[in-house]
Amino acid sequence: MPDVRLASPQGKWILLTTILGSSMAMLDSTVVNVALPRIGHDLDASLAALQWTVNAYMVTLAGLILLGGSLGDRYGRRKVFTLGVVWFAAASMLCGFAPNPAVLIAARALQGIGGALLTPGSLALIQASFHRDDRSRAVGLWSGFGGIGAAVGPFLGGWLVAGPGWRWVFLLNVPLALLCVPVALRHVPESADDRAHGRFDILGAALGALALAFLTYALIEARTGSPAVVLSAVAGVAAAVAFVYVERHRSEPMLPPDIFASRQFTAVNLVTLCVYAAFGGFFFLTALQLQVVAGYSPLAAGTALLPTTALMLLFSSRSGALADRTGPRLPLTVGPLLCAAAMLLMLRVGEDADYLTDVLPALLVMGAGMVTLVAPLTATVLASVDTARAGLASGINNAAARAAGLVAVAALPLLTGMGPEAYRSAPAFDAAFDRAMPICAGVLVLGSALAFTLVRRPAPGCVRPECRQHGCVTAPPLETGGRG
Repeated sequence: MPDVRLASPQGKWILLTTILGSSMAMLDSTVVNVALPRIGHDLDASLAALQWTVNAYMVTLAGLILLGGSLGDRYGRRKVFTLGVVWFAAASMLCGFAPNPAVLIAARALQGIGGALLTPGSLALIQASFHRDDRSRAVGLWSGFGGIGAAVGPFLGGWLVAGPGWRWVFLLNVPLALLCVPVALRHVPESADDRAHGRFDILGAALGALALAFLTYALIEARTGSPAVVLSAVAGVAAAVAFVYVERHRSEPMLPPDIFASRQFTAVNLVTLCVYAAFGGFFFLTALQLQVVAGYSPLAAGTALLPTTALMLLFSSRSGALADRTGPRLPLTVGPLLCAAAMLLMLRVGEDADYLTDVLPALLVMGAGMVTLVAPLTATVLASVDTARAGLASGINNAAARAAGLVAVAALPLLTGMGPEAYRSAPAFDAAFDRAMPICAGVLVLGSALAFTLVRRPAPGCVRPECRQHGCVTAPPLETGGRG
């Protein structure tokens, strides 16, 4: 039975460790978009290379995050978490010194592996270490500080890009890791799940990541029409089919197909795919639009995005409480519609856009929409399965959101006719952006319609989220099943 008290020195060290570790991944998910134009200029990268700079990280993170949580349960949560922090920092250093786009993309893929190891582990360490009476408060502090990190990420990224340079967006992770690892080894108790047994589904994880990688390549390179695109698309579909086959026939699959027997769980994941596909495309393109077309500096572009994450951080817990009273269907229907309206408002952002009249209204509406839907979405995911499978359900939902975002980043430039050098031309990028926002809004309207049609009120007494405050825009909060 975990017995560390939050007020004790060890409790404070544990909390600091988990906040530092999760902040590395949280910051990385929000700062890189702001740095993309400068990365493209300095490395003479095409738009496709910038897409891969985002997606290489997301492919490995989304494909391996479920496996990362299982490794911690089996071999020790502190051990796997620490390995993830070291791995993430080493890959970040490689990103920071990358001499060309190819090395940067490969390093970003390695970063995603580290993220898959440390992201599930940070919350699991809290739940495995703290006394039952202190656990909720510890999780609240962890999620609150993590939300602050996500909120300041774009601002910090813009400051680094405009000042020391874009490479420090990645190199910043190294001192964080140098502080985090010794504290973890000295103050965080090791823990594991004695019930964890059987073989790891490494084949399933590999097939899932390969399917995402091949399909992403096919979408990004589709404009070239080369035979490699066709082969990649075929390989991606084949890997996806093989993944489904393997998961259906393994005794202990990474993604048990029977979890989708819950209609509520299936429905809310369909909503997740829609809303996070739109969010992924929106934040990728908006960071570029503000700099390439509106003429904002990296610092101004990063600061401009603060209201959305700040609203989520301030009001997500209240939104969750409201959804407990009204049921999830209303917020999951209204939230995507608000976000769709925000994306249409972004059509006003062109050359010399005024922040107060053109940009801020859209971002405030976007923040209101995300506040409305993110907390209820997480609560509905957890409530739709048995208590024992809450951690698995959250992991699947988190991975689905990240996969949806990377597909959107890959597909939107193709759907809107962006050429390889579009981000170097303000008129060309502005025209493509104006075509992309209605597409994203349409996907959100589809998500709203699915929620209204399929989502129902959960049964009483179901699992509730422990992460009440959340500021990350790339995926819903990740919860674990450890409520003991």
